[in-house]
Amino acid sequence: MRGKRLLAMPVMAVLLLLGGWVGSAEAATLFVGPNESIQAAVDAANPYDTIFVFGAHSEDVLIQKDGLRLVGIGATLTPGAPSPCGDDGFCVFGDVTFGDDDNPPVVNAYVKDVHISGFHISGFADTGIIAFGAQNAQFRTNQVFDSGGYGIAAFISTGTRVQANVVNGGDEAGIYIGDSPNANATVQSNAVFDSGFGIFLRDSMHGSILNNVLQQNCVGALVLADAPGPAGFYTFLGNKIRGNSRACPANEEGGALSGIGVAIAGAQNNILHGNEITDNVPGGDTEVSGGLVVFSGDLGTPPNGNIATRNVITGNSPDILWDGTGNNTLSPNVCGSSVPPGLC
Repeated sequence: MRGKRLLAMPVMAVLLLLGGWVGSAEAATLFVGPNESIQAAVDAANPYDTIFVFGAHSEDVLIQKDGLRLVGIGATLTPGAPSPCGDDGFCVFGDVTFGDDDNPPVVNAYVKDVHISGFHISGFADTGIIAFGAQNAQFRTNQVFDSGGYGIAAFISTGTRVQANVVNGGDEAGIYIGDSPNANATVQSNAVFDSGFGIFLRDSMHGSILNNVLQQNCVGALVLADAPGPAGFYTFLGNKIRGNSRACPANEEGGALSGIGVAIAGAQNNILHGNEITDNVPGGDTEVSGGLVVFSGDLGTPPNGNIATRNVITGNSPDILWDGTGNNTLSPNVCGSSVPPGLC
């Protein structure tokens, strides 16, 4: 079945039944059976083609063509022989010039409109799905387990949509949006468990964090500035952030962490409304804990313009912790304890 191409019109009904993956009038459809090469199908495809993948596959897959849609139907992806992505599963790469400590990476041309959905991805030493220099990438309804670094991650990208995935066991973070000053990201209806950070937003600006379940991580969600750039302008609505009591020991990047629901570190203009942030208590050593923790960044940038209202923040240790820096609105919420007192 590998490489078989069908014009879009005869398979229109199938595409609609399988989630409306409809591209341009010239788009074609390819099929990849069990143990056949997904990479070979990607290499054979034209931009905006759709690739349906069935069964088990041991490989990693590099995608550098606009508009490819990879749809897993009972499909699994696990590490195989060394190939273009190294320790990652799916790699969505634009034309990027990578820099160094003094020169940040530069996107020369984005890879656009790549969609990946329906895969069970497990056991990659770094990241299950990673994007560098991607525009409007969509990662939906995947299961990403036991990644050594990140479950799903987007760097120097814009318009990323991460929706309805289950991520378990990302040592660094389940879902990561970083190094993206124009992120405009949507992270919606995902479940993230047993990771370092459930959602990690670092040096990235603008986006929506909606209706996710973040549980049994060291930190439910972190918005981090000063590492090295600004972060913020994220809206958190309707998330359930609870029981994040896993203990992450100190390492070269920072101190021990446990028992944090949402942390805002030097970030600005984030809005938290209608979230449930409950029962986040330390399960081991930690430098700080709390349901909502607001503090300055590592370089001393104060958190400014953050608004947390109408949230349920209970059963944490404490419910709200603020170091007093910056100008922030942290009430009214349903909560029982705060440092300093009087925020509940």
